[in-house]
Amino acid sequence: MALVANSNIDSTNIVRGSTNYHPTIWHYDYIQSLRSKYVEASFTQKIGKLKGEVAMMFPKVMEPLELIDILQRLGVSYHFEDEIRRIVENKHNTHHSGDVCQKQSLYATAVEFRLLRQHGYDVPQETFKSFITKNGDFKECLCVDIEGILALYEAFNDQYLCMMVNHALELPLHWRVTRLEAWWFIDAYRSREDMNPTLLELAELDFNMVQAVHQEDLKELSRWWRSTGLGDLSFARDRVVENFLWAVGALFEPQFGYERRMLTRLGILVIVLDDVYDICFLSVYNTVNEMAFDTLKEKGGNIIWYMKKAWADLCRTYMVEANWFYNGYTPSLQEYLECGWITSGISNILVHCYFLVTNPITEEALELLKEYPNIIRLSSFIVRLADDLGTSTDELKRGDNPKSIQCYMKDTGASEEDARHYMKSLISATWKTINGERFATSPFSQAFINIAFNMGRVAQIIYQYGDGHGIGDCETKDRVQALFFHPIPIVKN
Repeated sequence: MALVANSNIDSTNIVRGSTNYHPTIWHYDYIQSLRSKYVEASFTQKIGKLKGEVAMMFPKVMEPLELIDILQRLGVSYHFEDEIRRIVENKHNTHHSGDVCQKQSLYATAVEFRLLRQHGYDVPQETFKSFITKNGDFKECLCVDIEGILALYEAFNDQYLCMMVNHALELPLHWRVTRLEAWWFIDAYRSREDMNPTLLELAELDFNMVQAVHQEDLKELSRWWRSTGLGDLSFARDRVVENFLWAVGALFEPQFGYERRMLTRLGILVIVLDDVYDICFLSVYNTVNEMAFDTLKEKGGNIIWYMKKAWADLCRTYMVEANWFYNGYTPSLQEYLECGWITSGISNILVHCYFLVTNPITEEALELLKEYPNIIRLSSFIVRLADDLGTSTDELKRGDNPKSIQCYMKDTGASEEDARHYMKSLISATWKTINGERFATSPFSQAFINIAFNMGRVAQIIYQYGDGHGIGDCETKDRVQALFFHPIPIVKN
């Protein structure tokens, strides 16, 4: 409590490193002015009708997994979780063995493999061996099905096929953020010759209605940020919208407004704590206690100890990095990463996420949280390396600590280009490891595991072209406008 009493410390007497952060481009008045017609009851009635029509499609389609794949990419699969769960479970229970080539195409097998794994089923890679000869070549049956290949090709016009190929080569599907993928795929789906107008209309309307919910979240968060007074500090980053993008990437569904707002507040405080460690304690204290009280009231568990530990671990590693900075020390890559996965802030946020989305809270999970299970460590590791790849150039110009790239260069004498390539290889290897967590025995819910995965996905797009978190006028600006401010134009069919 002494820290609370001293929260009025005179910050002018504290020596700070140069910050030179870009000012926010999303101002309070603009966010508060947001209005959407998609909150009207008529749209709720319309989407209910469309959902009913889509639900009727499941028993009628020849390839239900292909329908599920389209629904997921359009961002509307969350409306049909029960139907999808039954279909995927049935597919797994009747999963074929032997010569798959005789039963279904490589395309259908690939879709089935991806969806089953995505839903937590441990489908072996040997599934594809039935398409390969002992010499490693494709079987002849794949080559002689010229009519099938032609039919598949003719199902897509040149524009659609070109868009899909370029998109897939830019970033793997399982690295992409669900909501941004939906925004992109809705536009691409319009150009498919076999486009289903009902699916398209549902996706367009749902996107705009969810966007309206997110706008209300943003308005509330903007008011909270102003009430803290932290935005008035010239050396603290004002990144409400960018942190909200992380939260939406982790948990976009409209029913999770409270969880989304809490995630955003936690993300903001992690960033601000890094900037103004000495004077933001009161905001951290209030937010953590508010969340702990809500959890105690709704779920009956006292979670303060675990939240305190998460913040203490974060502050401890910030102090280690501060000592490196003031002593001019460049750590080894191993030293850096032992701190870096924690200073990414994701481990702290995921501990809080567990309590936000879990009911009941189990003793087994609490024991694992004390030392951070693999799902948290691996997600944090991806975020740290993606962050370093996107931000290290600008942060070094500001006089900040060396990042993983520079540590590796010091360790090995490698060039910056080679060091960046190595970090990308570490990210790819970590994704392969974390994919195994989907079907590992775990006390954690699928909802929590999905959030941990999604944090890594958000990092991949936030830092894809540079510092998308710290520099507001880069590609992140276009993504924010698409997700939160500009409704998708609904085309009348």
